[in-house]
Amino acid sequence: MEREIDHAVDLCLPNGRLNPRAVGWSRFPRHRDNLTGWGRNKRFDYWCVTTPEVVLAFSISDTDYKSGFSLFCLDLATRESVADAEVMWLQRNHAMSAPWGTRPIVGSGKRFDVGIHPCDGGVWLTANADRVTAELFVEIGEDHESMGVLVPWSSRLFQYTRKDNCLPVTGRIVLDGREHVVGGEDSYATMDHGRGRWPYSTVWNWASASGSTDGHEIGLQFGAKWTEGTPSTENSLRIDGRIEKISTELEWLYDPADWMAPWRIRGSGVDVRFHPVFHRASKFDKVVVLSREDQVFGRFSGTVTSQAGRTYQVRDHFGWAEEVHRRW
Repeated sequence: MEREIDHAVDLCLPNGRLNPRAVGWSRFPRHRDNLTGWGRNKRFDYWCVTTPEVVLAFSISDTDYKSGFSLFCLDLATRESVADAEVMWLQRNHAMSAPWGTRPIVGSGKRFDVGIHPCDGGVWLTANADRVTAELFVEIGEDHESMGVLVPWSSRLFQYTRKDNCLPVTGRIVLDGREHVVGGEDSYATMDHGRGRWPYSTVWNWASASGSTDGHEIGLQFGAKWTEGTPSTENSLRIDGRIEKISTELEWLYDPADWMAPWRIRGSGVDVRFHPVFHRASKFDKVVVLSREDQVFGRFSGTVTSQAGRTYQVRDHFGWAEEVHRRW
């Protein structure tokens, strides 16, 4: 079992190396970013909003020697999508070094801008591009649990990630002139917040979904590859608002030659199948720096079992699964 952390803790020791006391997981934000040095520090925030009609996702990142941001929007009825990204070499996004939630984080470039704006009771998410605009309020209550975990590769390389799903969201998304009103029980926001110091080359899987079946709200949060060989995982369930940590690796079954084929994820308390409806592929290759992403959106069905031994049905929960390779 991983150690649960219930108090504030710094990521690093005064010499910049991993603080051993930071290794573990938490239900609420406990880890403080005190990364020092230059060259290997990675900070990013990713948000994805899913509704029955449209998906909106964006990320903002700072990797010491560059900063960047991306935007993706998908019309689920027509399968039409918009995707864009901008990179600023040798420019920092200093807002990402501040404690999370204390100041806005914005990515602004020549073609579009995205923003994360903390406020009382949650955050505002904004996007402004030629074909996409959005204003969305994500409600985050003081008692809302998320899954934060520190993954140590070594005393020099480590990553803190906080995954948060089943977040209520309201507002509007305008795609190609058509307004989509966001809200209701089938609209959710999901966050991926990361701060750490990564190896040069990393491959990971991530899957997330939010939804309700038989009156129970179930959030799925699974990862693979990048945590293997460490004492940590990023696997957890959210059952009716309560995080249940899974401290073992799960088995991922999928075909990299056919991303739209069904996937299966199974292991301790988990047996779900994933049926994709849309494949989003992107690749940024500058030889030394590489980002390859294969992300598929679709629906999860199957069963999950709580630590108390109760089995819950998962039926058509919308979400995504991905395989990503980064050299940075």
